Amino acid sequence: MSGFIDEVPIQIRAGHGGAGSVHFHKEKFVEFGGPDGGDGGKGGDVIFVAEGRMMTLENYLPDRMYAAQDGEPGLGQNRNGKNGEDLILKVPVGTQIIDSVTMELIYDFNHDGESFTIATGGRGGKGNTFFKTSVQQAPRYSQPGEDGGELSLILELKLLADIGIVGLPNAGKSTLLAKITHAHPKIAGYAFTTLSPNLGVVHRHEDLFRYTVADIPGIIEGASRGVGLGISFLKHIERVQGILFLFDGGNLQLEEELEMLRSELGNYNQTLLNKKFLIVINKMDIWDGDPEFTAEIQKNYSHLGEIICISADKESNLEYLLERIDKVFFEDKAKLVYENT
Repeated sequence: MSGFIDEVPIQIRAGHGGAGSVHFHKEKFVEFGGPDGGDGGKGGDVIFVAEGRMMTLENYLPDRMYAAQDGEPGLGQNRNGKNGEDLILKVPVGTQIIDSVTMELIYDFNHDGESFTIATGGRGGKGNTFFKTSVQQAPRYSQPGEDGGELSLILELKLLADIGIVGLPNAGKSTLLAKITHAHPKIAGYAFTTLSPNLGVVHRHEDLFRYTVADIPGIIEGASRGVGLGISFLKHIERVQGILFLFDGGNLQLEEELEMLRSELGNYNQTLLNKKFLIVINKMDIWDGDPEFTAEIQKNYSHLGEIICISADKESNLEYLLERIDKVFFEDKAKLVYENT
């Protein structure tokens, strides 16, 4: 995702209502025409809409003020002003709208096509026709239009992934994502290749069900305090159902690295420690997939949780990993599929 932007401050303003008209009927041979000033048009609303094809908030960087169209003023002959057009602002699914003054969450988009009116346009003012009464035959006043609502907001994107791949830099997260999904992340043999989250979709059992996987940029000690790539991307695993902790089998310090990763997640958000997880050791091709050595690793670290050894690059044991993901994270959905196939 080049140009990945997941947080941006903006100002929004709904349209102002148009002013009512002060106007009197003028007709040849009619000396005293009555009032015929029309009403002003309503200002346009500001409406956010979730767009499933959008993956970043980068479109909001060039401009920081977004205003809907004002209503037009009323006219004579009881002609009302035209309503202002609504302003439609599209955001990725997973975007949260936050009040930048109170920092309160206003709205959270979870579904494609979901919409939310954040600010309503001002009402148009009444023209002088409206104020005509039996005792006030020729009112020479009208209403001004109402101002549209205005807000200072923060748009914050939190990816809606089902599974998050978490690990140290160079563990092979991007390679794994590329092999089990149709994503095409940048892959190279050095730390911090991934500078933004990547999303991919796993299609299971002839596409009878699917789920999304996010490759989170490498976490190092101190990430929750801003070290390395910092906490910028930790928010993208807040919504996941489960976590794959991925480790480099060529430089295995499993116990220490897992403790560090879980500590950083917990320091950022304690709820992340309650999510289901699998421990995945990558690059088993380094020991040629020797089953005895693999079994020894799994036995030695069994106290940490379920351990699965794979080689993402050589595509070894990936189907077994996917089967375990089905079972551990999507048991009810997978069971239903298995029973009906």
